[in-house]
Amino acid sequence: MSFRAALVACLLMLGAPAHAEKRVALVVGNNDYRNVPKLQKAVNDARTMGDTLKRLGFTVMVAENLNRQGFSEALLAFDKAVDSGDTAFFFYAGHGFEIAGQNFLLPIDVPAATEGQEELVRDASVLADRIIERLQNKKVRTSILVFDACRNNPFERAGTRAVAGGGGLAPMTQLPEGVFSVFSAGPRQTALDRLSNDDANPNSVFTRTFARELLQPGENLVQVAQHTRRLVSEMAETVSHKQIPVYFDQMVDDVFLNGRAKDQPEAAKPPEAPAQKVAALPPVSVPRVAPQNDSVNAPIAMFSRHNGGWTVVFSIADPALGISWRMGESGDFRETGFLDTLDPRTRKRMPNPAIELAADAPAATIQVRYVDASGEIQGPFPIKFDPEAALIRDQRKILDMTATSWLSFREFNGLLVYYTHLMSYRCAIREVRIGVDSAVPDRVLKMPPCDPRDPSVIPHDAQPYLKLSPGTQFVSVELTYRDGSVSEIKSFRR
Repeated sequence: MSFRAALVACLLMLGAPAHAEKRVALVVGNNDYRNVPKLQKAVNDARTMGDTLKRLGFTVMVAENLNRQGFSEALLAFDKAVDSGDTAFFFYAGHGFEIAGQNFLLPIDVPAATEGQEELVRDASVLADRIIERLQNKKVRTSILVFDACRNNPFERAGTRAVAGGGGLAPMTQLPEGVFSVFSAGPRQTALDRLSNDDANPNSVFTRTFARELLQPGENLVQVAQHTRRLVSEMAETVSHKQIPVYFDQMVDDVFLNGRAKDQPEAAKPPEAPAQKVAALPPVSVPRVAPQNDSVNAPIAMFSRHNGGWTVVFSIADPALGISWRMGESGDFRETGFLDTLDPRTRKRMPNPAIELAADAPAATIQVRYVDASGEIQGPFPIKFDPEAALIRDQRKILDMTATSWLSFREFNGLLVYYTHLMSYRCAIREVRIGVDSAVPDRVLKMPPCDPRDPSVIPHDAQPYLKLSPGTQFVSVELTYRDGSVSEIKSFRR
């Protein structure tokens, strides 16, 4: 079986039985630290976020001033409260700390630590990636994680050398599908608790803004994050401070926590028309059209761009005996065919979950239906195809998975550093910055514009390399993606 056939076969078999999906949130605020500086507004931030999420239909657990054991117990309760297909929201306000690219959330009993005692911090803290892993293990469909923890290094002390790490948190770029994370400030930035001594707002600058944006009707998560970023940045600039919140998006499609999109009209429907199932969206669009059969999971789709066009892979939770599709609201459905493998759940040939679209296929709605194990037709389910958004998301995933290939060195009439790989996936990139023999990228690389008709081709007049001094030892690189999020800084040595 080919690699692609094996891939789509695995994707088809993923999934769990459907159930009544719900929204669950764990909100944590830590102020009263014993061995590192106390905070003033983290508990207030947690309470504000708890109230906000309740208004959005979440079942909310609010936990304050957690020690290590209390943090573990809160996460265990969170585990037990969520189920497959749910929407999970985790908010943390308090001290956070980054060690070697990993993010740790600090309970109030974290010990004071100095140089060489990084393991004390690791062992006493909560690894942020582990929270994501736990939610993935519960097969949560949508995971939203928000961190208002980008403060100064809490372990800095006069007369001592601090733990090797950084204040705040590192970017989380390697996220699994279905995860959306937001940080109150960008890399190497600190988040403001207040704008001045006269600022009487009980919440941090980020949380007061983010909570307000979450309640704006018709905004999806990306819009909420973008508006928060702009407003927080503008407020911080008024006091000559740089704070630009960042977000990392691995969602399958738009997610709305408070109503439908503003530009989505409510069309009148004849009373005899059956209600249409919602596909490729977690249950977070309010109001949501009720499906015909609550036991059926709507398919989701993965779009992948290649030289010949698009490959679209449908992932269906239920066992399927056949899959068919069409573009738009009318026309005949086309069968996808079958793979040369058996589905162990049905003991029949596995339907091919992949279809091909032309390179110039316009934005449209793909209608998908399938035959379930009992022989009943389920669907059709509408799946939105936006070529521009799909191209950016696809190339972003490739860049994240191939970070070790961003730059390469070659000695030819001197020393050259090639960034051909970045040029090939430039449609997902807004800006590339590098630092030569410096860990701080301070130089912008020139990139040709994105050509959606042939996105991976490098123009003949583009120069995909730089000439460097023969004594150059390493080059650092940082990407700013189209959505405004920023990659972790990578270093490449000769």
